[in-house]
Amino acid sequence: MNAEKIKTQLRRGFLEYCILLILKEKPSYASDIIEALKNAKMIVVEGTLYPLLTRLKNADILDYRWEESSLGPPRKYYEMTEKGNELLNELEQSWEELNSVIEKLKNK
Repeated sequence: MNAEKIKTQLRRGFLEYCILLILKEKPSYASDIIEALKNAKMIVVEGTLYPLLTRLKNADILDYRWEESSLGPPRKYYEMTEKGNELLNELEQSWEELNSVIEKLKNK
């Protein structure tokens, strides 16, 4: 089995969680989300991010607002909804449980 394939699948699985963690702090513009992910060493391209943001918006996990920009056209800022906050709480619990299992297996 190819390790790169597994790593790609893991990154995909964690991407929604990472986006919610970023938006937990403050509403963000898509390029700011990409920058935060890159700074955390989670590489993602716009072609992956935008469909995911749209899917999260359609699921009422995220909402957005338009904000005027002095540098060009208005920008779309994404923010979590109440449903998004609930999902983030569930994902944080799941992460803690999974991390605990992995640590137990590693230290067996």
